Amino acid sequence: MVSLEALAGVVLAPLLELIGAVLGTVDFLVPPLVPLTQFARGVLQHPLVNGLLIAFIEANILLIYITLIVLAVTWLERKLMGRLQDRRGPMQAGKFGLLQPIADMVKFLGKEDLIPRKADGPLFTLAVIGLPCIAFVPLALIPMSEEFVAVKSPVALLLVFAIFSLGPLWVFVGGWAANNKYTLLGAMRGAAQMIAFEIPLVLSTVGIVMLTGSLNPVDIVRAQANGVWFAFVQPLGFFAFLVGMIAEVERLPFDIPEAEAELVAGWNTEYSGMKFALGQFAEFARLYVAAALLVLLFLGGWNGPILPAELWFILKTMLVLAILIWGTRVTFPRLRVDQLLSVGWRRFLPLSLLNILLTLAILATGWRPVGV
Repeated sequence: MVSLEALAGVVLAPLLELIGAVLGTVDFLVPPLVPLTQFARGVLQHPLVNGLLIAFIEANILLIYITLIVLAVTWLERKLMGRLQDRRGPMQAGKFGLLQPIADMVKFLGKEDLIPRKADGPLFTLAVIGLPCIAFVPLALIPMSEEFVAVKSPVALLLVFAIFSLGPLWVFVGGWAANNKYTLLGAMRGAAQMIAFEIPLVLSTVGIVMLTGSLNPVDIVRAQANGVWFAFVQPLGFFAFLVGMIAEVERLPFDIPEAEAELVAGWNTEYSGMKFALGQFAEFARLYVAAALLVLLFLGGWNGPILPAELWFILKTMLVLAILIWGTRVTFPRLRVDQLLSVGWRRFLPLSLLNILLTLAILATGWRPVGV
């Protein structure tokens, strides 16, 4: 089992050797620059500089990883929806439809990048930069195995939810900055929806934290190592988290902020070209992060027989995404905004609180997960 830091070190070693060879050539060809190259060698050997270089390489590895995941999720969604809705495009774009994500990217690159005349240009652009960051930064805190994680923190779960909670802010900023009444209405709906379901989403994990006594995803996965997943121990929490997760990333039937029939495309109506592509990237990346959290908290994480831990984690996460696409996006109709908010505040908030009370009852019996 390889760690992400070790993988970054493997990449860094030949890079430093190459830089050293270049500096040696400079020493040989331009002798007056010898003190300067010696200073450069000393800087590169400093532990802080090495740590920053490893962090930079880790960030690039994660960026490549999430980009490949987004392409895979895009293909999976287009393929499943094409099969279920008899759409011929995604079924015929290359072998197994594998060229469909590439075709989408070429389409985005070919579109003109416009900013409305009366829009707030800096905020308009900043919003679609902030949303992908909300998905990318938590990725550094989410472990794929006990060692394969960029940032180890005993309160990683708390940090992930804190970063995820910035989503309503950037959605509102993007809709407001466009200076369009439809985008503003979509942004207000998006913020209201995210807040309504974010509270039950967080509260649904409190029971797991109470059972394990930890906010570290690694400890939570260890507690499920005996095969008893928390989805069976905490069924109410699992259901509340699942629905809250779908609403948080604005997927059908909770895509009221992007209701085409009413708002054209919701808060991102005025976005085009690569700005629109960044918004789509953020949506799929946040969906993957949410599915990864579901796997870690309720479905045993990377625990599984025979296969490597990282592969088990990816397979479980992609299976959850396939079920979400098939079971919700293609199956259920869109809710009205009043129905949606009522479900969040009047149904799932009490349900998540009830789950906490049931967890207290479980703790009162003296039961604890194995390994806690």
